[in-house]
Amino acid sequence: MTETMTPGEARLQAMAAPEGDIAAATHTLVVGPYLGRVAQRSAGGVHSAEILRSNEARLDEASGLAAAIELDVVEAIFAPVQRIRPSTYLGKGRVEELAGVIKAREIGLVVMDCALSPVQQRNLEKEFGCKVIDRTGLILEIFGRRASTREGTLQVEHAHLAYQRSRLVRSWTHLERQRGGFGFLGGPGETQIEADRRMIQERMTKIERELDGVTRTRGLHRQGRARVPYPIVALVGYTNAGKSTLFNALTKAQVMAQDMLFATLDPTARATKLPHGETVILSDTVGFISELPTSLIAAFRATLEDVIEADILLHVRDVSHGDSEAQAEDVGAVLRELGIETSATRIIEVWNKADLLDADERTRLLNLSAQGRTDRDSDAPVLVSALTGEGLAALTSRIEARIARQRSTFAVVLPPEDGASLHWLYENGEVLDRREEEGGTMHLAFRIAPEKEPRFLNRFAGARRLNRVG
Repeated sequence: MTETMTPGEARLQAMAAPEGDIAAATHTLVVGPYLGRVAQRSAGGVHSAEILRSNEARLDEASGLAAAIELDVVEAIFAPVQRIRPSTYLGKGRVEELAGVIKAREIGLVVMDCALSPVQQRNLEKEFGCKVIDRTGLILEIFGRRASTREGTLQVEHAHLAYQRSRLVRSWTHLERQRGGFGFLGGPGETQIEADRRMIQERMTKIERELDGVTRTRGLHRQGRARVPYPIVALVGYTNAGKSTLFNALTKAQVMAQDMLFATLDPTARATKLPHGETVILSDTVGFISELPTSLIAAFRATLEDVIEADILLHVRDVSHGDSEAQAEDVGAVLRELGIETSATRIIEVWNKADLLDADERTRLLNLSAQGRTDRDSDAPVLVSALTGEGLAALTSRIEARIARQRSTFAVVLPPEDGASLHWLYENGEVLDRREEEGGTMHLAFRIAPEKEPRFLNRFAGARRLNRVG
């Protein structure tokens, strides 16, 4: 039996669909309305990543975001802004200039690479005579198209409803008061905009309950992993840094990996064995990006739980990109916003896409990471190419060394007849060394995860600690 939606439910569904009327191949103009350095500082909005990133690179990234959902980017225009206008963001002359381009090029959509207020968005649409979306709306559109799981879809819908709630003044013109009561006797009821806001809030509350269920399920999965605790190694990095390609190379999985911004949205986790037998859970996550909307960070907090809980973070960087340093700053900012410790003891920096470097740059970066090639326990970056496999052996060695750094090592002495205890040691940790005396007494160097250490010490009270963790 097919369910029939009420008009209110249909309207809410239309609001929940991220900019659903944007069609692929729409003639699109990308505008970079970037503040000059002086204007940034006077507005108090400058940070180190903005200083490092050029306006050209920012405009290229915005064009790449539009292309990621198959929009036909006809032109990308840098529109410097000295002062943000409350009504249109841009100055009057710039608005008129862009309106001329839009008419001449038959533009159907303008992407403003900034955050617009509802009033600015509505006024620009009137001036341009076409649809206008800002950076947040564009990223929401991409996330809406990339989400493939129920959880991802719910998170995108929740973030988009929160975004649309502030823009109902733009979306709806039928804001006359509804009549209450019966016939002509009732007084004024709630306005349409109030009704829409109420419906949005009710839907958001329902989604939050469903996402709470997802969070509880993830918690049960983590409890299951804790019974046989494997270290979690999570890949983080700027979008299109090559995380999914690296994930596939390390796990032999077939996660979608394309030269495209936000090719991967829903998280993927796989158990994989490292060369010396250590089993780890490798987790691939959504890529970060500069000026990632706060609402999306909050919405995807459950998705990023593996990152929050991870023992080791692989910060994957595209070192062939001209703005690699600025991208690294943006990733660090998002991690800090999630409350994730970004100390060197937890993060291994992976310099990816070595195959795209010229000879001189490759040599320079190899020299910088040379310490990492000679010292498995080093904090130096590891230069790799996830595509060709170069440097992956050094990376897995570094992961093993970092895991070992977080674990305690003990000296254990066993009598020759205690085969059960020997079996327990091999099943629950890593036997690093084993020597037998002439009479059969065994001397072992044994390493164990922190979660299992209390059980170990309870069973092997005479064990002697050989190292300090940290």
